[in-house]
Amino acid sequence: MAIAATPEAIAAEEFSRAMAEICDDESVAPSTGLRFQTYDVTSSPDANTIKIQFVRPDTEEVLPCVYYIHGGAMMWSSSFNGNYRALARIIAAKGVAVAMVEFRNAMMPSGVAEVAPFPGGLNDCLSGLRWVHEHARELGVEPTRVVVSGESGGGNLALATGLALKRSGELLLVRGIYALCPFLTVEHNASFSSYAENDGIFISLGGNVAVVGYGIEAFESKNPLAWPLFASEEDLRGLPPTVISVNECDPLRDQGIEFYRRLLAAGVAARGRNVLGTMHGTEAAVILCPEITHDAARDLAAFAYQ
Repeated sequence: MAIAATPEAIAAEEFSRAMAEICDDESVAPSTGLRFQTYDVTSSPDANTIKIQFVRPDTEEVLPCVYYIHGGAMMWSSSFNGNYRALARIIAAKGVAVAMVEFRNAMMPSGVAEVAPFPGGLNDCLSGLRWVHEHARELGVEPTRVVVSGESGGGNLALATGLALKRSGELLLVRGIYALCPFLTVEHNASFSSYAENDGIFISLGGNVAVVGYGIEAFESKNPLAWPLFASEEDLRGLPPTVISVNECDPLRDQGIEFYRRLLAAGVAARGRNVLGTMHGTEAAVILCPEITHDAARDLAAFAYQ
């Protein structure tokens, strides 16, 4: 929290948000034909208020739903940033409803004022997902076709949501999981060549701010709900169909590939994507390579229809 409150950190976050606003471009992500609503939701067990940003085609058709969790290492960023507003429109335009959850970050406030370390953000993501199911009829959502997705820290939380639902016996709430460039561990693994090849391309894995900010105790206890790469084969067995999408020029690439292989070993119907020539989170940058974003959105929407 002290690091997050420094002038340098605040300036970096403000710059990041300014860059995100550039991504909110109608020519790349048109709002025509879409319907928008924001809902306040009470999260459990802390009774804090989170938000669901809901976007869907402006029809009365009952649709599959992509429940999307924004990135930011579980510590910062917001689904209300320009790039995520644009991303929600792009995904919804492929014929699905999109529910973007605004959860508590671990270090910097988002569209909700509170911050909380693990498991605060995960509890918020679980609560928002349950809310979507409870209100499926009024939202025009097919409850048997809800998939959980997210990139980077959101990919972590998407997979952790699946692991948590398995523990609570609620896996029927999700049809599948689609994790983009998931941030699964900060533990250095010498066998992951992408660490050395790509560190410093957009992101760097140096330091341990993510561990401390999100929950050092969870890391030391190897809790897979905080850091899914700690998941055992038994933890993974029985998860719904899962897509792991990685970026070629991303330091996190190899941990995503490793997780995909562990899913296969556990008998999960898993699929892997490696988007060549892209850096970490290119899909969520929207304006940088819109063709990459649209391609991922089409694949994600098709996954929701499976």
